[in-house]
Amino acid sequence: MIVRMKGRILAALPLCLAASALILTSCETTQDRISKNPEIYQRLSTSDQTLVTQGQIRGGMSQNAVWLAWGPPDRKIVGNMAGRSTETWIYIYYATNPYYPYYGPWGPWAYNTPGLAYGFAYTSVGATTGSVHHHGGCNFVFFGSPFYDPFFYSYIPPSIPYPGKVVTFSNGRVMSFQYLASH
Repeated sequence: MIVRMKGRILAALPLCLAASALILTSCETTQDRISKNPEIYQRLSTSDQTLVTQGQIRGGMSQNAVWLAWGPPDRKIVGNMAGRSTETWIYIYYATNPYYPYYGPWGPWAYNTPGLAYGFAYTSVGATTGSVHHHGGCNFVFFGSPFYDPFFYSYIPPSIPYPGKVVTFSNGRVMSFQYLASH
């Protein structure tokens, strides 16, 4: 019995190590990229070195400098602007918000109110029976069919991708860039 368990553990070990390596290498920071590529960093001007160290970019900066500052892009788009070839790098962020399968005027925002809140579906299917959900110390009753709710059976809340940073290059230099400012 013990030999079988050791065999299973040893068989799962390479998979666990590979998954750990993937997770650890995907979290590379600006300082990691600079320390692994000192020759690229040394070729930058002092002002660009300062910006890269702070994770910032500017117009006219090289692609290598942007790569050091922001890392590899999630998507690349090749195009043409004003007769010049361009390459746009897109950095994707993900927003995961709690999902509440409740409809109507009473919902999870009413969780400061003790007692039972009611949610009314936009369909009459199953209107005679409601399903109870618990959130924030309140019980919510959902009247309707959960088949009309795409995330009803999901234990993982939906994750919505959006472009957090976008930079466009022409001739290897930053032509324009945009990023979401923090609040």
